[in-house]
Amino acid sequence: MAKRTTDRGGPRYKRVLLKLSGEALMGEQPYGIDSSVVQYMAKEIKEIYKMGVQVAVVIGGGNIFRGVEASTKGMERATADYMGMLATVINALALQNALEKEGVPTRVQSAIEMRELAEPYIRRRAVRHLEKGRVVIFAAGTGNPYFTTDTAASLRAMEIGAELIMKATKVDGVYSDDPQKNPRARKYRKITYMDVLKKGLHVMDSTAISLCMDNALPIVVFNVRKKGNIRKVIEGKNVGTLVSL
Repeated sequence: MAKRTTDRGGPRYKRVLLKLSGEALMGEQPYGIDSSVVQYMAKEIKEIYKMGVQVAVVIGGGNIFRGVEASTKGMERATADYMGMLATVINALALQNALEKEGVPTRVQSAIEMRELAEPYIRRRAVRHLEKGRVVIFAAGTGNPYFTTDTAASLRAMEIGAELIMKATKVDGVYSDDPQKNPRARKYRKITYMDVLKKGLHVMDSTAISLCMDNALPIVVFNVRKKGNIRKVIEGKNVGTLVSL
């Protein structure tokens, strides 16, 4: 189990996976990509990259297309999910561009083959990139319909041997209820995977949580909009909510 501390010092984790939602790239826009937000994300990732942390990223596509929503409106679910996967590739390329403008070497690996844009996902190659000091962005989810990018994040994190999943959100942790609707909602500093499943808390989908639980892979849920929070999580500061055994 990962340990967290408030002591100052270097990174507490050597290799991590950052899960970014597509909505995180919208900023205040109702749709699409806000270039200033992408640049902000790149600068935040660069901070931990400079600390020597090996960083992988799984990014969603909800700012462009959401397969689940489309399927409820009559579109075939598999087709809708594939369209959502393509949206994640657009976001991955945008983040890659921003990171490389910051001088951070980056590779995009796609679970759906598109050689002109990205490498095909190969686990051993991804690990090698990380060892060589490159940020690896995993696009197109798992490459299969009916699986979310949360599940892709859990799967890729385990495949590359990540020590932690950093679930970036717009709230500062996991609450007993929606804090924007219920002012009495209680924030959890630490919670178990089983309690997340039993209480139906919106951390990650149940498949992703179960995968993490089966492999004792801790998750930190935190507010990515607050500058410096990614670094604080890496340093082991008590930021957000820790989900573990």
